[in-house]
Amino acid sequence: MSIQKLSDQEVQELADLFKVFGDPTRVRILSVLKNIELNVSEIAEAVSMSQSATSHQLRILKAHRLVKYRKEGKAVYYSLDDEHVHEIFAQGYEHIGHR
Repeated sequence: MSIQKLSDQEVQELADLFKVFGDPTRVRILSVLKNIELNVSEIAEAVSMSQSATSHQLRILKAHRLVKYRKEGKAVYYSLDDEHVHEIFAQGYEHIGHR
């Protein structure tokens, strides 16, 4: 059996990614965006937060490539970045016993 050791950088990047998932507010935002694209005010309303606080959390999620955005005129719409984020979220949800 061959054991593949992660580099220090890979370990840190994975730990940082999981830290982002460790915040209940960010998990709520990701769950809202799981199947739909929304603007900041819609996300803020869905998670019962101010737009400012929601924008702050979205910046963190964007920095870790968990959400992406697109502009339509002055409006900015957010969605999950890619299928990997859907899978991480779905597998975590399944792991805690929900399907």
